[in-house]
Amino acid sequence: MKLNRFLIRYYPPGIILEYETRGQQRIKSIDLLHLTPETNPDELLEEIRQSERLITESRAEQVKQLILRLQQKLGQQDHHRFCFCKELKAHILPLTNVAFDKSGSRFITGSYDRTCRVWDTASGTELHKLEGHKNVVYAVSFNNPYGDKIATGSFDKTCKLWCAETGKCFHTFRGHMAEIVCLAFNPHSTLVATGSMDATAKLWDVESGKEVATLTGHTAEILSVYFNTVGNQLVTGSFDHTVAIWDVATGRRIHTLIGHIKEISNVQFNWDCSLIVTGSMDKTCKLWETVSGKCVATLGGHKEEVLDVCFDLSGQHVATASADGTARVFSATTHECLVTLEGHDGEVSKVCFSPQGGRVLTASSDKTARLWDVQTGVCLHVLEGHTDEIFSCIFNYEGNTIITGSKDNTCRIWY
Repeated sequence: MKLNRFLIRYYPPGIILEYETRGQQRIKSIDLLHLTPETNPDELLEEIRQSERLITESRAEQVKQLILRLQQKLGQQDHHRFCFCKELKAHILPLTNVAFDKSGSRFITGSYDRTCRVWDTASGTELHKLEGHKNVVYAVSFNNPYGDKIATGSFDKTCKLWCAETGKCFHTFRGHMAEIVCLAFNPHSTLVATGSMDATAKLWDVESGKEVATLTGHTAEILSVYFNTVGNQLVTGSFDHTVAIWDVATGRRIHTLIGHIKEISNVQFNWDCSLIVTGSMDKTCKLWETVSGKCVATLGGHKEEVLDVCFDLSGQHVATASADGTARVFSATTHECLVTLEGHDGEVSKVCFSPQGGRVLTASSDKTARLWDVQTGVCLHVLEGHTDEIFSCIFNYEGNTIITGSKDNTCRIWY
């Protein structure tokens, strides 16, 4: 094996190795999920060298410099003060979803007006209008980290694959018998997964546009699909109260996660693929062990349905959003509730962590989004100005831009 070069990954912290073996180019990552500004870089370097033989003595100083750069980035985290930048009257009917590309230079919006639009973040200029769906465009995604393709899922039962640069439609994926409500690219951008009201998920080949597999077994609509970071497993959450883990290569169901007593609202793997988090209308969130499929914790406390749930990028924290008007942050290891985020006057439908992990962003039916400090639970900023409920909020990769999407047909950019 021959090491060609290193790449640095800021969120979550890690070092990517590009190497050659038997004439084939490969990559592997060294995840540094527990790195802090206080970590001793020499001790960490030694630990890495003991477990990774590609890092020889001649490369040691280079790796140490990468560790120091990561620590410096961590030390800068989350002091950004967001200000309203611009409002885009994006669509003639309400928005359904928004998504950034990896660089944050572009974002996309889906809408009830049957279109998806591509925007330049800095100028607010519309770059492309993706037309062709015959019903609501409900789910949208870039194929990050590449950002050269866009997938759109529609109530017209199809998913379309588009060129992000030109707006040309590459493929229309047909086969679902009901509305498509969620989708995801795998990490290598070779597959798209779609989840439908027809109780199935499907895997589609990006290159050929052909269906690869139909994942059957759920008995009600699938509301959430999520690939793990390796790309070999997919998790689906359904209105049948269950969650399924699937082997992507074979389409075989590995585990069914049974324990919730009402509909699933969202599902997600943590970064190292060891845990799955699920949110449910039964007012709880659960953590599951991926390998065994066993429930390792039930995170309670909400008085109404849990509408959204997510891990931070390091996998150390879980955030929940609820119809009770609050959000909560839990420890993924001790399972205790660390802070309750109180202040919204309506249900909280979306929650996400900043890439650095020190902030939480929430979206609410009270027409505001809020930015919170993870450690203290203090509300740092109220993002006001929308005239109807906000049901989408996202950070860019650097964590210094926020987009909020609203039922008022607009999205707002915050720097």
